[in-house]
Amino acid sequence: MPFFSVVIPLYNKENLIEQTISGLLDQSFTDFEVIIVNDGSTDNSLEKINHLIDNRFKIINQDNKGASFARNIGIENSNGNYIALLDADDYWNTNHLVELKKLIETFPNAGLYCNNYQIYYTKDVVRPANFNFNKDCLIVDDFFKASLTNSLAWTSAVGFTKEKFYTVGCFNTTLKTAQDLDLWIKMALKYDVAFNPKITMSYKSYVDNSLSKSKYNDIRYEFINNFSKEEKENPSLKLYLDINRYAVAIRCKLNNEKELYQKLKSEIDYSNLNFKQKLLLNSPEIILKTFKKIHEILVKNGIYFSANR
Repeated sequence: MPFFSVVIPLYNKENLIEQTISGLLDQSFTDFEVIIVNDGSTDNSLEKINHLIDNRFKIINQDNKGASFARNIGIENSNGNYIALLDADDYWNTNHLVELKKLIETFPNAGLYCNNYQIYYTKDVVRPANFNFNKDCLIVDDFFKASLTNSLAWTSAVGFTKEKFYTVGCFNTTLKTAQDLDLWIKMALKYDVAFNPKITMSYKSYVDNSLSKSKYNDIRYEFINNFSKEEKENPSLKLYLDINRYAVAIRCKLNNEKELYQKLKSEIDYSNLNFKQKLLLNSPEIILKTFKKIHEILVKNGIYFSANR
C-alpha cells in the first residue's frame, strides 16, 4: 500500500499537464500512486503525458462531470494511506510530498494537512500566500481567521485520509464552484487542521479555464449559506463567510446581478468588514470597474494588494 494516493482531475490542460506530471515525478519522496481522472477532455491532454506514465499510474476515463465528481471518483479508487490532491494546472516543488509526510507524522491525529503555497498572478508575478505564520509545523488555532486573505487550505497543497474525507461527506457535486472551500470548512469544523509554513507548491491563478475560475455567483451564494446554522454558533466562521459574501457581492455588482447583490449585502455583519471593504461594497459600479482595471495594471507590473488587509 503506497503512503500517498495522488488524485488529479484532468480536463483540457494539454499545455500544462506535462509540467504538472514532471513536477510530481521529481518528488524526493516517491512512495505514491497516481490516479488521473480524465474528465471528458477533448484536447490532447493524455497524449501529452503518455511518455511519463509508469506502473504507478491509473487512468480513469469518464464523460465530463466536473472537478468534484472527478476527485471523488479518484479518491474512491485510491489505495494509499493518505490522499494528496493535485490539479492539472498546478505545480509541486520536489519537496512537496516529503514535507506533507513530515506534517502528517508530526500531527498524526489531525484531519486536514496543509502545506504552504505561492500564487502566480501572472506568468511573472508570484507572491507567497498570506497567513502571517512564522513558526514550524503547527496545529492552527483558528482556521477561519487564518484564511481571510488566502485560504489556509489550497486544493493542490493538502492531504487527508479517505476515512475522514468520507466522514465529512466528500466533495459536494451539486456545487459547480467553491467545492474545495466547502470541504475545508467541513473538515475544519470537525478536525484539527495542521499547517506547514514551507512553500511546496505553485498555484497559477492566471490560467484560463482554471478549476476555480467559474463565475457562478448563485452557486457561491448557495455554498456560503450551506453553513448558515453553523455560523450562528461560530463567530470566526461567520467572519470568514462574511468576507466571502463581500467578495461575491462585488462580483455581482460588476456583473449587474442586482438582486443577489442586495441579498448578500443584507446578510453581512458590517463589523466584520474593514474600511476598504465597506467603501468598495457601497461604491457605484463604474468606480468598481475602474478599481478593477487599475488593480489588473498594477498586478501586471508586479504590484499586488488585497482589500482584505
